Amino acid sequence: MDKKNSGVGVLDKAVAILGTLESGPHSLAELVAATGIARPTAHRLAVALEHHRLVTRDLQGRFVLGVRSGELAAAAGEDRLLAAAAPALAALRDATGESAQLYRRQGDIRICVAVAERLSGLRDSVPVGASLTMQAGSAAQILLAWEDSEKIHRGVKNARFTAAHLAADRRRGWAQSVGEREAGVASVSAPVKGPNGKVIAAVSISGPIERLGRQPGRVHAAAVVATAARLTEHLSKN
Repeated sequence: MDKKNSGVGVLDKAVAILGTLESGPHSLAELVAATGIARPTAHRLAVALEHHRLVTRDLQGRFVLGVRSGELAAAAGEDRLLAAAAPALAALRDATGESAQLYRRQGDIRICVAVAERLSGLRDSVPVGASLTMQAGSAAQILLAWEDSEKIHRGVKNARFTAAHLAADRRRGWAQSVGEREAGVASVSAPVKGPNGKVIAAVSISGPIERLGRQPGRVHAAAVVATAARLTEHLSKN
């Protein structure tokens, strides 16, 4: 059997349409030309995929991938991310001696989705599932810094950091905070990017200022950035 052909014709044709739309918007005629599917069948399948939100239309009426495609991709990416996060955070904790976390944004908050706690001594304990503000902390900075200018403008309105801080974060590839989210706590964070280059998570370490100091990034940024880069590379692999 042809590797591109599952034996279920209607499914193969639907997947061919989705695969074609990966490269960008297509009119019906362009879909037909690219896939070789008969025009009535291509139209019927594209409309069915639109019903299930896997396909939508742009302002010119061309077919484009829909939000459901993104939701499924994000779910698959999150599973892969979480599977790789546990050993990566444990290694980061061991390298820095501080608690390590992974955060993902969910609307106006960020969620801790994985953690490796410091094994002893004073620590900044953030449990898995904890909801934290997007208005303070180095992870919040990272999750906002690569957004478009309009979202950044809205995001910094009541934040404890400014657009200038976020611009600096983007330039150097990491962020730090000292007493920003919680008095006495410092942190360093770096971005994890999905296959499309979009920031999907933030890797962080956090602990007491008395141990991390007033410039925690000077000591720990390299380790945090390296961990985020490893997770990014993992997600880029097929």
